[in-house]
Amino acid sequence: MTYEALITMIGQYGYVALFFALWLGIVGMPVPDEGIVMTGGAVTASGLLLPIPAFLLTYLGVVSGLTLGYVIGRWIGTPALNRMRRKKKLALYVDKSERLVARYGSYALAISYFLPVVRHIIPYLVGLNKMSFRRYALISYSTGFVWTLLFFTLGYVAGDHVPQLALLVQRYGLQLLWLPAIALIVYIIIRIWKKQRRLLTKGRLDS
Repeated sequence: MTYEALITMIGQYGYVALFFALWLGIVGMPVPDEGIVMTGGAVTASGLLLPIPAFLLTYLGVVSGLTLGYVIGRWIGTPALNRMRRKKKLALYVDKSERLVARYGSYALAISYFLPVVRHIIPYLVGLNKMSFRRYALISYSTGFVWTLLFFTLGYVAGDHVPQLALLVQRYGLQLLWLPAIALIVYIIIRIWKKQRRLLTKGRLDS
């Protein structure tokens, strides 16, 4: 499915299309999750959908799709993981996911959101390791909210440039997050500098 086809599907089925498009990410939909979420933001900017219901359906699509992976891992376990290992492309991501879980434990769930493909495998692993659903939901759903809000907002701002931006995110993953972090720091510094400059100017005028 191309971005054009995704836009057409959203135009036909509205909010529900965003929800189910994210479920298709579980089976390897060509458009990455980040692209779908950003597309949701872009179509609200264009006026095709309302922002709040579009965001909520997008968020629910993200967390419910990943929760399905957790449930399968917890109740089916090793057979599901072995099936992924038999696929050469997925085997590398399985190994990477296992290393993340070994190093960071349950917090690998939060990190995985910013790593394409890995985000779908780690819920299997933590389910397989019998993580309680309460702990899974606490970490995954809170991180999922932040992740969805981030990319939804990026899509709202990017508009027609979503496909190019999604490609960059898919290629660089977690590393790309340094860009908005640096931009935020620069913005805060400029705000502080301007505020201090205004205070100095006002002080000179008063004197």
